[in-house]
Amino acid sequence: MQRIYMLENEILDYAWGSKNFIPDLMGMAPPFKKPQAEMWMGSHKKAPSKVILNGSTIPLDRLLEKYPADILGKKTSDKFSGELPFLFKVLSASSPLSIQAHPNKTQASLGFEKENSRGIAIDDPERNYRDKNHKPELICALTTMWALKGFRKPEEIINLFGPLNDISERCGIGILQSPPDKTGIKRFLLNLMDMEESDSHTLVEKAVEIISTGKEKNPAYEWVIKLNQEYPGDIGVLSPLYLNVLKLDPGDAVYLPACELHAYLSGSGLEIMANSDNVLRGGLTKKHIDKTELMDVLSFEPVMPQIIEKKPCETFETFFPSPAKEFILSVIELGGIGDTYKKDGQRSVEIILCTEGDAEISDTSTGEKKRLQKGTSMLIPAAVAGYSIRGKATIYKASVPI
Repeated sequence: MQRIYMLENEILDYAWGSKNFIPDLMGMAPPFKKPQAEMWMGSHKKAPSKVILNGSTIPLDRLLEKYPADILGKKTSDKFSGELPFLFKVLSASSPLSIQAHPNKTQASLGFEKENSRGIAIDDPERNYRDKNHKPELICALTTMWALKGFRKPEEIINLFGPLNDISERCGIGILQSPPDKTGIKRFLLNLMDMEESDSHTLVEKAVEIISTGKEKNPAYEWVIKLNQEYPGDIGVLSPLYLNVLKLDPGDAVYLPACELHAYLSGSGLEIMANSDNVLRGGLTKKHIDKTELMDVLSFEPVMPQIIEKKPCETFETFFPSPAKEFILSVIELGGIGDTYKKDGQRSVEIILCTEGDAEISDTSTGEKKRLQKGTSMLIPAAVAGYSIRGKATIYKASVPI
């Protein structure tokens, strides 16, 4: 496994996806009857990438079983038991994803074993834990994106609910005030999620009516109205009033740790995460919601979302720093004639995706060349001694810290 390989990746057609962005990226001819929501690049058994090898294809997870050290590098293979530790995705949302959180490693391991002992099938729609891994993640916007990320400070929540008058008290603002800290936030959220469905529908309808006729201009109120159009009466419609509303411009990135409540609302981007599919949902969905498990997993500490500041790492390459031990996301930006990115020396496995332009990648040992154009993705095993990329292109690279 000492060559650079082209990848074929599965596209998942979740209902919230866009019919345009991923097909345009991949040069696929429309029309598409189903939304194209996520393209997965990695070895997750739900949708492993296929490696083009000698004119045929083989799933990356099977290839890893045969050549773990060659593909991952010995240190990475030993550290992660021969598994690719990250999952790299293109994500495109035309409507909001569910409000959700992901467990930490301890929670995931305990939850996975608990559901196994109860005999719940891995593909059961009411299963919370589909593996033992945590799922910290990083998203980098390719278009303008809107998201919900972490709890607001209690005083912000109280202020945003203020114009709702008696609705705010029925939502539990009084609970939040005693005490106005993470304990109050937990009790406040539990109060919302404990409501009978009929009561929450009535409450949301009245809140939307007040907001629609009010004069306050705030992205939080605007998103309450938009969410109610997608999920009428869902108690999650009120989430922009207690979660931070975040706008990402193209090129902006944020890190989402385990146990943080969040949702992507609209837009397209690149998402990289620890190799897991564990999701605990809290609203804006028709899928299974396990309120008790979610409340046990969540961190209720208020956060102030921060856009990640990119840092240089090689000529033409910058990266998005994060505390994740499973992945690094970087971007290689080449401006044209004479611009050449070079990589040699000790590396981990890399998956690259070209999002704009046209370039050529060369294996410096064998001289083998491949074309990199918009939508092209490749696997560069750790055993490849070095490579260079020349042209005019924007290329995102997922790798593992060494």
